[in-house]
Amino acid sequence: MKKKVPVWALIVTAALSIIMTLTAVSWVLQKETGDFPGFVRFFYTMKLIRQQYVGEYEDKKLFQGAMGGMVKSLDDPYSAYLDEKAYKSMTEVTDGTFGGIGVVLGQKDGEFPVVAPMDGSPGAAAGIKSGDIILKVDDKDVRGRTLEDVVSTIRGPKGSQVKILLKHKDGGEYTADITRDDIKIQSVASKMLDDTKIGYIRISVFNESTGADFAKAYAELEQQGMQATLLDLRQNPGGLLTECLKVANYIVPKGTIVSTTDKNGRTTVARSKLEKIKYPLAVLVDHGSASASEIVSGAGQDTKAGRLFGMTTYGKGCVQTVYHLSSDTGLKLTTAMYYTPSGRSIHKTGITPDVEIDLPKDAKEDVQLKAAEDYLKEEIAKGIAQN
Repeated sequence: MKKKVPVWALIVTAALSIIMTLTAVSWVLQKETGDFPGFVRFFYTMKLIRQQYVGEYEDKKLFQGAMGGMVKSLDDPYSAYLDEKAYKSMTEVTDGTFGGIGVVLGQKDGEFPVVAPMDGSPGAAAGIKSGDIILKVDDKDVRGRTLEDVVSTIRGPKGSQVKILLKHKDGGEYTADITRDDIKIQSVASKMLDDTKIGYIRISVFNESTGADFAKAYAELEQQGMQATLLDLRQNPGGLLTECLKVANYIVPKGTIVSTTDKNGRTTVARSKLEKIKYPLAVLVDHGSASASEIVSGAGQDTKAGRLFGMTTYGKGCVQTVYHLSSDTGLKLTTAMYYTPSGRSIHKTGITPDVEIDLPKDAKEDVQLKAAEDYLKEEIAKGIAQN
């Protein structure tokens, strides 16, 4: 027959168990965070809100606000907590279709400069230029907000209106009243330049279809007799690393394309398998060329695979990883820095072209394209002469 345990003994045992658990949790949190009192303050704050706050609130919004604030405290414009709306917005861009005005934004020193307006987009039609800074969206100041928040505010269904106050690089302000549209990103466009054997390939962004689309365009130009390649990466804000590496494998010789180094000093090298460069190459870049665009152009410049024409690039030399926190939320976190084949970090400095040439606003001719075309014509002539 089992002996009956007194109630007081059960209470003491339970209390000791709770104390031991709290002690263990305290030790773990102290070790992991270095600030157990801060951890306690966090939950005490939540407790006070629940018990004393006179207004309405949702636990979900409290947690999302806390997570967003935690990531924001990193002071990294490329890291962000992605709530349902921001996560959906990010996946729409990589998939290639979304509703909005077709303008890619960056974040520098608390401001939101336009990295690049997309070809044929409502934003481009409204006169928005690379380098313009967004000040207000629908009369609401954007200062102090996250990049993802500003982007999600600008986006919206086709046919809806958005009012944006911007500042030009020269300091003048202007308002753009824009009707949103379905933005369908055609990442690759190509043609043979008139009266030449120069294959022109324009990449507007590196999304999930870019590698395959580039391969198709490249093959078609070869069938048309391409003898030189002109790659236009102007106003290309970047995109998926995997896709820019696929493109680089067509124009960068065998060896390093880019290397990335993480927090622990681990370096990963992405390499080209191209045995031999097939054609002379010219690459067009400008202030709107960023991230993946800089990886491709930097590799081409360092390996002498091609010559760069245009203006200094944007200067985004860090890599982000997206971690899925749930089916519809995530964390975008800067996890590595990347380096060109020669070991250059271009973060916040950009890449200076081999031939610097500006494209004036009132230019009647694309002088950057013309300079690159003239160079390639000379290279083709040299090849013919050598043969």
